[in-house]
Amino acid sequence: MHDPFEESLRDLLKTSSSDHDDGAALGRVLKTANRQVGAGDLFSLLGHWAEALMIALNNGSAHTAPVSRRTATSRSVDKAD
Repeated sequence: MHDPFEESLRDLLKTSSSDHDDGAALGRVLKTANRQVGAGDLFSLLGHWAEALMIALNNGSAHTAPVSRRTATSRSVDKAD
């Protein structure tokens, strides 16, 4: 049976290493890895920032006092009077 994948692997093994630039390949791999790590760090930073914001809002919400637009004199007057 003829397997094209196996044949392509054999061709890769037969090619000389002088045709392949290891430095350029390593540079491409490191550049891609650096991009992926940077994106992961950025999303992690945004996640921690959002978590800190939610904690701050949760802790600060207990300290807010209710606000009324009525004046002090209208609060003291009882509607039943």
